[in-house]
Amino acid sequence: MLDASEDVMGVITERIEDRFQMPLADLRRAVQAAPQANPEATTVVHWYGLLAETQQALDTAEDALVEALGTQPGDVLDDPVMELAHQVNAAVASRDGRAMVVKYLLDPNAPGKRGPGVWRGAAPAARRAPALPTSPPTLPAQNTAVRGVTR
Repeated sequence: MLDASEDVMGVITERIEDRFQMPLADLRRAVQAAPQANPEATTVVHWYGLLAETQQALDTAEDALVEALGTQPGDVLDDPVMELAHQVNAAVASRDGRAMVVKYLLDPNAPGKRGPGVWRGAAPAARRAPALPTSPPTLPAQNTAVRGVTR
């Protein structure tokens, strides 16, 4: 059975290969040979590389935590083991964030990636209209009597 990290990387690799209609290794070589030929592919390959690095860091952190837990007596975890657990959590967050970036780059219908005027059917001017009225408030006249005040 695949673990979660292999599953995440496998799914993203498959999406990249489907999007560019070639194996990831071939796409990497093509981007390395001509990075300006397809800026979208270059960006995806770059972020996939960052994702792969983060996944490796996560795997290393998880291995260290599992090893430390194997030598930990009792149910109470000491500070070094807790620090390893925090490192795993940080690596998971980093990996998940980079995976989200790659998924965004692969989604042609993601917000902000469609042409002008194609956002929830609203016209561009309607999207930029202020949410609240912006006219200045009306100030009271100078000689207005205030109740309870005598002059």
